[in-house]
Amino acid sequence: MSAEELALVIFQSLERGGRVEVDGLGVFRKDDGGRISLRNSNRTRVFIAYAIEDVDKAERLYQDLESHGYAPWLDRKKLLPGQNWQQRIQEAIGNADYFIACFSRNSVGKRGGFQAEVRYALDCANRVPLDDVFLIPIRLDACRVPTRISRETQYIDLFPDREAGLERMMKAMERNRRRKPV
Repeated sequence: MSAEELALVIFQSLERGGRVEVDGLGVFRKDDGGRISLRNSNRTRVFIAYAIEDVDKAERLYQDLESHGYAPWLDRKKLLPGQNWQQRIQEAIGNADYFIACFSRNSVGKRGGFQAEVRYALDCANRVPLDDVFLIPIRLDACRVPTRISRETQYIDLFPDREAGLERMMKAMERNRRRKPV
């Protein structure tokens, strides 16, 4: 899509009311005077990977992150009709500040998209400085975290105390974000 085509889509969407969010760019709004503004998005980007059987838990995690000021990315919320979903998911993972892998009894032995996303995130993690956090494995239930991940990366349990797990996860992201140079 060219810049002109994108501008037209944004303008037409704003004419219908509301706002338009462009991942990695910001939020376009139209005020009462008809002026269009762009609010830069500098929120921390968090990609959420999950097995389809865990969609309810992934959507709840998305809501939790969004309510705490993060910019979560979940396929069901961000993919648009007609988009090349594989390409868009890889872009979202590559642009993310953090990748949250939701491990569960449903996801660990399943073949398909979740495993591909985790493998791609591991490749992306190779480009991140060694002391930085990128991959954050979480367990949604009492499952086994794959050895390739558990031998190098500490995971967080969102059970039996979900709130304590969320707090720990957000604390890790905040501590890592403060360490990074601006």
